[in-house]
Amino acid sequence: MANDQDQPVEALSVTMLLAEAAQVADGKLSLLGGGIAVIPPRPQPMALAFIVTVPWNRADDTIPWVCELLDSAGMPVIAGDVPVLVNGQITAGRPQGWPEGQPLNVPVVISFSALPVEPAKSYLWRLAVDGASADGWSIGFSVAPELLTA
Repeated sequence: MANDQDQPVEALSVTMLLAEAAQVADGKLSLLGGGIAVIPPRPQPMALAFIVTVPWNRADDTIPWVCELLDSAGMPVIAGDVPVLVNGQITAGRPQGWPEGQPLNVPVVISFSALPVEPAKSYLWRLAVDGASADGWSIGFSVAPELLTA
């Protein structure tokens, strides 16, 4: 096996999705109602799912991540007195028999019963992994306007 110290450092990559529900089981991401971009104006569950593709030479690293909810002006959304953000860390590991040099996908799901969002407004989840962010490491959604009934 090659010495990981001699390998060039490859970049992490991320794929993000919003869904009505999601889970990680056996290293796989399962979605229900995946790809949503507009949610109703009433409180509803939502799942933020992302897959971090970890280069082989970083497979044993513990990699921190933080995801924050921003409004359309780029300001943090506040719940009570604190911004809505979630953080954690991933470690890909090297499963037995995994081809040397092959990147590893690490799925992550964050589920919410309801978010402090307002009708007819837009929001953005922004992800930073290992202290950095990149184009495409965010996903937006809108809240439908309230429908007035007579």
